[in-house]
Amino acid sequence: MAPHHLPFFITQPNETDVLMVVMGIFLVGAVLWVGTLYWRLHSLPERMAHKSEKLQFEIVAILGLLSLFTHIHLFWVAGLLLAMIDLPDFGTPLRGIAGSVEKIANAAPDDGSAAESETKSAPTGSPETRQSGAKKAREASDV
Repeated sequence: MAPHHLPFFITQPNETDVLMVVMGIFLVGAVLWVGTLYWRLHSLPERMAHKSEKLQFEIVAILGLLSLFTHIHLFWVAGLLLAMIDLPDFGTPLRGIAGSVEKIANAAPDDGSAAESETKSAPTGSPETRQSGAKKAREASDV
């Protein structure tokens, strides 16, 4: 068989195989592209939670890391679902309620001994005396 009848992808002896070099560059590019696609897909729940400023952002990030290192895909699915769900903020209303209760009780937020001394010095008189004392306390707190 003569060399002029060989296909273009068969190289001459001691020459560079151009097709192999092109395919090597293509393979490296394809691996980098697939790796980038994988990382973007893997970090999707974390980016979703960060963009919408969810309270559970740290939990979503930890679930993503767990799924990456353990290859348990349930962690990734749980992180994705948690990033999509908006959990209610219970802390802010409870702090407001606690502050209002402290104002009602006239207690300092740092000092618990004042509340103990008030319970020890409660009036022991008749019910009418206790009611008039309670009215005076309410009037003083309204001012």
